[in-house]
Amino acid sequence: MRYINEMKEGDRLGGVYLCKQKSSAVTKNGKHYENVTLQDRTGQLDCKIWEPNSEGIAEFDALDYVYVVGSVSSFNGALQASLRQVRRADESEYIPADYVPVTDKNRKAMYMELMSIKDSVQNEYLRALLDAFFGDKTFAKTFYEHSAAKSIHHSFVGGLLEHTLSVTRLCVYLSKNYPALRYDLLITSAILHDAGKVKELSEFPTNEYTDEGQLLGHIMIGAEMIHDRASQIEGFPELLERELKHCILSHHGQFEFGSPKKPAIIEAMALSMADNMDAKLETWTEVLSQNGNPEEWLGFNKVLDTNLRRTLGVS
Repeated sequence: MRYINEMKEGDRLGGVYLCKQKSSAVTKNGKHYENVTLQDRTGQLDCKIWEPNSEGIAEFDALDYVYVVGSVSSFNGALQASLRQVRRADESEYIPADYVPVTDKNRKAMYMELMSIKDSVQNEYLRALLDAFFGDKTFAKTFYEHSAAKSIHHSFVGGLLEHTLSVTRLCVYLSKNYPALRYDLLITSAILHDAGKVKELSEFPTNEYTDEGQLLGHIMIGAEMIHDRASQIEGFPELLERELKHCILSHHGQFEFGSPKKPAIIEAMALSMADNMDAKLETWTEVLSQNGNPEEWLGFNKVLDTNLRRTLGVS
C-alpha cells in the first residue's frame, strides 16, 4: 500500500483504502459518475469513477475498506484519481489503524504541557472550572483523541489537542507582551475555546458533524458547556462567566466566520487572533505536506483565499 501523502501526478493507484465518502453525480452532458473520497492515516484523496457500471466496479459503500486500482492526476492544483476497479476488501487485507489520520506529535507530551499551563491559572473559579472539565475522565479522553475539524485544519486524531495547545501557547506569549491582557481569563478561554468540538464532531473513522453540531455548532455548544459546569461551582462570579463565554462566542472574530458576536474585550480579541493564526498556518502546513510537486504553484485555496506557492528561494 502506498500512502496518500506520497502520491504524485502520474502514479498508478493500487491498494486498500478507507472509503470516507461516496456520492453520485451527473456531468453537464448527462453522464452519471461517482465521487469517492479515499482516506488513509496520511490524508484524503478525491477520486472519480467515470464508468460506475463497468465490470471492474463492485458494490461498496461509504466507510467500507476498499481495494482500488486507478491512476493519479492533477486538477486545479490538487491531486485526483480516476478509479477503474473497486471492490470491498477482506478483513485480512488491512489494519484499521493505517486508515485513521493521527497527529505526528507526541500526544502525551502535548497533554502534559497543556495541563501544566492549566495549572498556572490562579483565579480560584477559573481554576475550578478547568479542573471540572479535565477532571472528567470522559471529557478528557475524548478531548485527547478528537479532531479539531472535519476537513479544514487539524482534522486528525489528536488534532483538537494539538490546536488547543498551539492557541494556548500563542496566548501565553501575547500575555507577556501586552500587560492589559488578564492572563487567567485569556488562558482559560484558550484552553476551552474549542471544547464544543467534542460534541460537534463524531469520532473517527467518520469524523462527521453530529446532529447537535449541525443545529448548534461548537461555539454555542462550548458556551453552554461552560455555563453548565460553572453553575456547579459555588459562588462562580456572574460577570466572570459572562466574559469567558463572550471569549468563546467571539473567537472566530467575524459574523461571516461563524461567531455570533465580535470581540468586545481585549482577551476575546487576542484569542480570536491566536485561533485564526494557528488555523491558517496549519492549513498552509497541511497543503504543503500533501502536495507532491514542490516546483509548481499549488493552486487557489478557498480557506486562505489566495493562490499558493511553495517557498523556493531559500533552503
